[in-house]
Amino acid sequence: MVKVQQSKFVASAKKLTQCPPEDIAEIAFLGRSNVGKSTFINLLSNHFKLAKSSSTPGKTQLINFFESIWIFKEEQYKMRFVDLPGFGYAKVAKTLKEEWKKDLWEFLNCRSTIKLFIHLVDSRHTQLEIDLQVSQMLEKLCRGDQSVLKIYTKCDKLNSNQRALLSKQGLLLSTNQNLIKSQHGGVETIRLEILKKVFGYEG
Repeated sequence: MVKVQQSKFVASAKKLTQCPPEDIAEIAFLGRSNVGKSTFINLLSNHFKLAKSSSTPGKTQLINFFESIWIFKEEQYKMRFVDLPGFGYAKVAKTLKEEWKKDLWEFLNCRSTIKLFIHLVDSRHTQLEIDLQVSQMLEKLCRGDQSVLKIYTKCDKLNSNQRALLSKQGLLLSTNQNLIKSQHGGVETIRLEILKKVFGYEG
């Protein structure tokens, strides 16, 4: 079992020049506003007040950095979570949206320490155009030392047949403890997958 030794907030940034040094492996989280990104980061980090949700979906447009240290089989793994602004709902001026888009693209394209992109998709709405566009963007963006992990959130809202079908396309995330124990996903499964993709762990 993966033990979370420590998790903490590091910094917030708007532009690439404001980001922390590129000194440890990073995991970037992308998802439509209201997909459950903050909840997911808090579950992974075992710190339920670490990532905070805005009361207005799409309002927060800063890149937030968190560091987390995990212990697995007596090995220590240190990583940085990068919480990117949610997309899809921001009610702001078009010029400001374009500025955010430019800053975000520069970050994703130039940040050398990102080793894994986690794309969170609402399990009830898997074919939204905006998510399909993000998937295509990540395919073009990925370097040889990077990978993409798609995770379907809110799977406790689905019935068992729907969950079984969706599990063939990606990992599932549920906050329902009974489902986590009996289903194909859950936080522990996802942590192990992260160790595999980011650090090459073969367990």
